[in-house]
Amino acid sequence: MPASKLLDPEMMKIHNSPTAERMPAVFLSHGAPPLSDDREWTSELAAWGQNLPKPRSILVVSAHWESAPLAFGATSTVPLYYDFYGFAPRYYEVTYPAPGAPELADSVAKLLGGPGRPIHSDPERGLDHGAYVPLVEMYPDADIPVLQISMPTLDPGDLFQIGRSLAPLRDEGVLILGSGFSTHNLRAVDLGAPTDAEPPAWSSEFDHWLDQALNAGDLDGLIDFEAKAPAASIAHPRTEHFAPLFVALGATVDGSSNVETAIDGFWYGLSKRSVQLS
Repeated sequence: MPASKLLDPEMMKIHNSPTAERMPAVFLSHGAPPLSDDREWTSELAAWGQNLPKPRSILVVSAHWESAPLAFGATSTVPLYYDFYGFAPRYYEVTYPAPGAPELADSVAKLLGGPGRPIHSDPERGLDHGAYVPLVEMYPDADIPVLQISMPTLDPGDLFQIGRSLAPLRDEGVLILGSGFSTHNLRAVDLGAPTDAEPPAWSSEFDHWLDQALNAGDLDGLIDFEAKAPAASIAHPRTEHFAPLFVALGATVDGSSNVETAIDGFWYGLSKRSVQLS
């Protein structure tokens, strides 16, 4: 049977047309360049992208860009930023020529800029792997404008407030995407083990706490996770991979909106938990 017969043409029209409805905010665990070799995880990301309304544009906050004052990346299509080393050559051949999003950059500047709040532009900085690795799987056509902004701080409360300021963009069809990892300590996992090996206790305990805190709407506990979460100092010895969650939480206004787990499980012992907030 021809592939075109396997899909409902009306559903294809809906998915291929950018939405005018309010978009959710998401936090996802973005993996690493070899994520493309994991068929289970790539299928999960692809299904998530299909189930989401198609955004007009995507605003990405990645664990791999810390810069103060806050900056936004290229607003035109430029080469990707391969911010890793030691991988096979094929991982440096990945492309993702998404359109730039200059109008979104203007909106971000209006929402976050102002007296004493400068915003910088970095027109040569392409999407880093925290942005393009999951987007390649979720939106493989690379037809949605994408803008990446930096994290000017790792303070959860400050990042939550940035998310609150960005929340109106959701009503303009913008998908606010925080890209990190629900647990992230490469030195404490066995990267030579199978990808589906039993996770270490610290990772599974933190993951369970995170699931419970999100579903309970425990914003205070989440913001104070370094003191409240079990094994927090092991799960996140440095907090940059957890920090994008707070932008996504802030973009839901009160941090206690509906929470849907889109992906769970573990990869080399690290939590893949990824959530949709609406």
